[in-house]
Amino acid sequence: MSATSVKIALSGGPVDLAAADRSVPEAELGQTLKIRHGAGYEHFVHDGERQTVDGCEVAVFRWAHRTKIAE
Repeated sequence: MSATSVKIALSGGPVDLAAADRSVPEAELGQTLKIRHGAGYEHFVHDGERQTVDGCEVAVFRWAHRTKIAE
């Protein structure tokens, strides 16, 4: 059985992350999305917000915070 993917949009955080076309498994909508960027991770959360982008409904993940990669 395959997981259903949901298209997402990123709000806030580094500008170069927002432009990427992304999706996540539907089961992960309630979890924090952690994306490696430079020498750290950008953390995004989904609070249930959805938008229509180019005729498709997407889940909006808002930037929450940044953490550095441990050395």
